[in-house]
Amino acid sequence: MCTLTEGERLAAAAASLIGTPFCLHGRDPASGLDCVGLVHASLAAIGHQGQSPEGYALRTIDPQRWFACAHDYGLVKAHGSIRAGDVILTSPGPGQSHLAIAESEISAIHAHAGLRRVVRQTLSVMPAKLMRWRIPG
Repeated sequence: MCTLTEGERLAAAAASLIGTPFCLHGRDPASGLDCVGLVHASLAAIGHQGQSPEGYALRTIDPQRWFACAHDYGLVKAHGSIRAGDVILTSPGPGQSHLAIAESEISAIHAHAGLRRVVRQTLSVMPAKLMRWRIPG
């Protein structure tokens, strides 16, 4: 029997949400998720509760607001290569921040505002990766 790591469980929880509609400030998969909501719902699905930031605009989320939340969820700053379950902070454009969950070292799951749903994409096409967090262990 193969036991999944916490990171692999997080990646699987995110993958189970592929196709969920995009909704700014959405935290419930039944009604829609944004990138923060995807991280929140995926972590909650594997038993990690925390308080996610609220009240931000689509194009102006302040990444500093997420830093405290990451700690609240029990995540630590990640180093080394990307692993399944890493929460990745990207910058799709000037003054923009976006979160994704690594499914592997080559793909990630994220709530795509343009496509209006949660999708899987290769990391090579995603914008600059600024920082990562992971579940310790």
